[in-house]
Amino acid sequence: MKNARLLFLFASCVSIATTSCYAQKGGYHIVKKIAVGGEGKWDYLASSPVNNDLYVSHATQVNIVDKKTGELKGAIENTTGVHGIAFVPSAGKGYTSNGKLNTLSVFDIHTNEVMGQVKVGENPDAIMYESVSKMLFVCNGESKDLSVVDPVTDKVVKTVSLGGKPETAVSDDAGHLYINIEDKSEVAVLDVKNLSVIGRYALGHGEEPSGLAIDRKTQRLFAGCDNKLLIVLNAKTGKVVTELPIGEGCDGVGFDPAMSQIYSSNGEDGTLTIIKEQSADAYKVIAKVPTAKGAKTLTVDEKTHLVYLSTADFSGIGKDGRPVIVPGTFHVLVVGK
Repeated sequence: MKNARLLFLFASCVSIATTSCYAQKGGYHIVKKIAVGGEGKWDYLASSPVNNDLYVSHATQVNIVDKKTGELKGAIENTTGVHGIAFVPSAGKGYTSNGKLNTLSVFDIHTNEVMGQVKVGENPDAIMYESVSKMLFVCNGESKDLSVVDPVTDKVVKTVSLGGKPETAVSDDAGHLYINIEDKSEVAVLDVKNLSVIGRYALGHGEEPSGLAIDRKTQRLFAGCDNKLLIVLNAKTGKVVTELPIGEGCDGVGFDPAMSQIYSSNGEDGTLTIIKEQSADAYKVIAKVPTAKGAKTLTVDEKTHLVYLSTADFSGIGKDGRPVIVPGTFHVLVVGK
């Protein structure tokens, strides 16, 4: 996912008052903070499909945390520039996308032992398993394409040019993959059977989309954009259904189908926007929960309805103009009621 810009933005009194109002109304708050430690940047989080573990990307490794106890259970190492984590339960495998190595690390989802490496495109970012094609899709930000990996053989079976920088992708589980194209401000539609782009959806007033989620029941896409908008699209037609306000620096969007709720993690202003899907065409912001600066990505636990975000503490601005990460302060925030 995209790097956060300056995280030390000062909110106005009006913004603070609005945030407080939303938080009280929705009843959501940080219910737990899990210390992880270590140094470096972070990106995606993912929940294991076989146990209670949370996988958290962090610089050169993926930390493994017990969601219930907060215990640090281990790490998948040598994943320099890691972005995403994906699982293929039928094959007993998990994968990490190693952005600076242009590889995927393959690991056993029961033991976390690394089994091998797969060479993919340049700067692999988001990664996901798609159930219809039974393939793994890797969004390569630098080479602007998708690597399609067969998890049975761990071989790239095709590289699909996208004509723009892919950020993340979601499947409708009915033969289509939807990919946020950040530098084109659009969503590309891929036919997962013939592995070709069959459509492109404009995002209305939305710019530089990053996070993306889907409600497969209502066939609605939720694209979090860099200009503080969440765009709701009809997945079948590409029509913009509505545009909703979110916080600054969205880099992750999640959806909880049981709650009919959309979550946008906003790393620059340190908030989590929660939106209620009242129907396929009606939406309402119900909470804007204070989280922390840098908490830009998230994963939603559909069983417990908790939201997990990762970040660290900061101290001043470095010579490169970016906030300085305080070593050893990396942690996971858990948001719920």
